[in-house]
Amino acid sequence: MPTRGVVHVHSSPLAVCPHVEWAISRALKSGAVNLHWSVQPVEPSARRAECGWSGRPGTAAEIAAELRQWPMLRFEITEEPSAGVDGERFMHVPGRGLFRAAMGAAGDIQLGEDRLRSLITSSRSPEALAHALDMAMGTPWDAELEPYRYAAEGAPVTLLTRAG
Repeated sequence: MPTRGVVHVHSSPLAVCPHVEWAISRALKSGAVNLHWSVQPVEPSARRAECGWSGRPGTAAEIAAELRQWPMLRFEITEEPSAGVDGERFMHVPGRGLFRAAMGAAGDIQLGEDRLRSLITSSRSPEALAHALDMAMGTPWDAELEPYRYAAEGAPVTLLTRAG
């Protein structure tokens, strides 16, 4: 059962843009990917692009594995849930690394019962629990990416399909 998702490259150095396209092409196992790059207003020396994709479940993880090879990139990848498979959300910020979480049909991050119990029992104070929950939900990644997301409103989206 195929699924779909979106790749948001929030910022990339101009010289890395072709590598990003090649990395997405490898993950999708498709022909050349040509993204529409535009200036990232938050970081004018950087470029931004986004593309929708369709493919088999797990494609978002493959794209994230390819893109994380360039630690200077800021990106976000989502994969919609499909039959018997949770959706996923990946976020990458320089210096912070890659964040991954399960994602529900409404786009919310899903924390399982066992994970919540573990966070509750291992937290020594209400402040520690709040910090652990923020980390589990990717709050620091969201906070760093938010200005880049806002700057992208109205930008064009390229649609891609995974072969095979």
